[in-house]
Amino acid sequence: MKRFNELDEGFICEHCNKEVKPLYYSSRDHCPYCLYSKHVDINPGDRLNPCKGLLKPIEIEKHKDTYKIIYQCEKCLEKHKNIIAKDDDMEEIIKISTKNNQ
Repeated sequence: MKRFNELDEGFICEHCNKEVKPLYYSSRDHCPYCLYSKHVDINPGDRLNPCKGLLKPIEIEKHKDTYKIIYQCEKCLEKHKNIIAKDDDMEEIIKISTKNNQ
């Protein structure tokens, strides 16, 4: 079972260079503009993963009453999933989901 350390921080996205504000209702784990994340955690919020590669959004999957972004690390190729956030760019989500259905 994964241990969850709630850590809601702002950051500068290393993919699109935009300033990302904290989420304020959960932990911010990806950029709401380009949807990229960073491979920093072993367990959510622990910041103990030595990889530090960029996590590229590659797919969208339905999860209960919401959706998850499926990522693949550009450095180590590991895959991860994160639930979408309320402020995520829906055009980017649609672009990723339709890219995989073509």
